[in-house]
Amino acid sequence: MNPATNVQDLVKSYYGKRLRGSEDLQTDVSCSLKCGPSSKSACDAMALVHPEVSSRYFGCGLVIPESLGGCHVLDLGSGSGRDCFILSKLVGPLGRVTGVDMTDELIQISRKYVPYHQEKFGYKETNTDFVQGYIEKLGEAGIRYNSYDLIVSNCVICLCGDKMAVFEEAHRVLKEGGEMYFSDMYASEPVDEELKKDARLWGEGLAGALYWKDLIRLVKSVGFSTPYLVTASHINIQTPELLRQTGNVRYASGTYRFFKLPAVRNEGRDLVTYKGTVSDHLHELHFDSVHTFEKDKPVEVDGELAMVLKASRFASHFIIEPAERGEAPLKDEPQQCCHLNPFLLADTLGSSIQQCSKVQKATLCGNKTEEASKRPVLEG
Repeated sequence: MNPATNVQDLVKSYYGKRLRGSEDLQTDVSCSLKCGPSSKSACDAMALVHPEVSSRYFGCGLVIPESLGGCHVLDLGSGSGRDCFILSKLVGPLGRVTGVDMTDELIQISRKYVPYHQEKFGYKETNTDFVQGYIEKLGEAGIRYNSYDLIVSNCVICLCGDKMAVFEEAHRVLKEGGEMYFSDMYASEPVDEELKKDARLWGEGLAGALYWKDLIRLVKSVGFSTPYLVTASHINIQTPELLRQTGNVRYASGTYRFFKLPAVRNEGRDLVTYKGTVSDHLHELHFDSVHTFEKDKPVEVDGELAMVLKASRFASHFIIEPAERGEAPLKDEPQQCCHLNPFLLADTLGSSIQQCSKVQKATLCGNKTEEASKRPVLEG
């Protein structure tokens, strides 16, 4: 049997039949609490999501980037549809959100609540649809190539046996300038092949978690830009048997973003000035763990980041011009050694994300929810 196909069958059974709710996960890794910045608009949208949809959430971060109005968004492994419904509110009636998932039971739940959220958001027509298929084979699922502004995914790629195929398909379906923005689980070292034979470890994401350095290699080999690490938190496994099985391997959740850029690259350095025009980010725009752009303050950045801002949906929000010698603007030199390593970034953030705990009642937006109060501890 094809190993990737076998993994798909294991994961479909695990999430479709074995897990009835996010509290059923055994490794304490699903985290819907605040592990990074969240906007007021995202918080307001999340509050409108149907409780049954939220109860079947199995993600490990928040995949809601900035400047979404009118975007066409694809969610890889959309599950019950929670992130899709949040995004459908944020892209507005002129945008479109498509979720892809292979699990019968979760697709049924997500489709069931499309009319509910259309009415809740006050849309004349729905802007959300769900497609059953494999994220390694988006073309076969009917997803058009070169048609999406943004791809998101939330703790799903760690459940896939063929990660190269996932990133290749993602690159194909994005428009030029499009972004992939996703949260996932990462390992501190390559995961031993013996662990990959365990069905439960696959279901919990531990067997399939990428070594974080392999992510950088994979996405660049496909043709994406260098990844940018947005936020990260440690994953503490508290089940003794799973701790014994995983041995010295440590795990972290990390949110990365990278872009499909034009073939012609900028090798120089440019000055970029944020205009303060992104909704909910009027004074500064937090782009990743290194770059926070303050309104009206020019920053000298490398050619690749300048191209990202120029070619993507962020273009209208920045003034971009060549850097001149002799000027002394602010520079984008990393202030932390952990700008791509989720484990080092999680160490650096430390107590600043202590609310990323499944037993605490503060959600991503600081509200109290029954869902949050049921969850076991994940310390960050």
